Amino acid sequence: MRLIEIAMASAITVSIGGASYAALNPQELRSRVQVVADQATCRTVETAIVGYLMNNGTAPTSIGQLKDYVRGDISKYRIVNGTAAGPGCPDAS
Repeated sequence: MRLIEIAMASAITVSIGGASYAALNPQELRSRVQVVADQATCRTVETAIVGYLMNNGTAPTSIGQLKDYVRGDISKYRIVNGTAAGPGCPDAS
């Protein structure tokens, strides 16, 4: 094997190792996952509305009533005519 081949193989190995560490840094990965997990979707809010309706027999009138039915931040959503309105929700018009 030539010296240039060994140098090239070493450079590739080191760069792959560095990229893998950057991509799989557990602390950084955990913080990114937590941010995504804390974000509720429109479908999550809609499901919470259905759960609330089934448990209470009436539809919720405010988003605060759904806090026990949802994990994550739902402060960007509101309830309009019994359905969720906010980011990612279909337009109710």
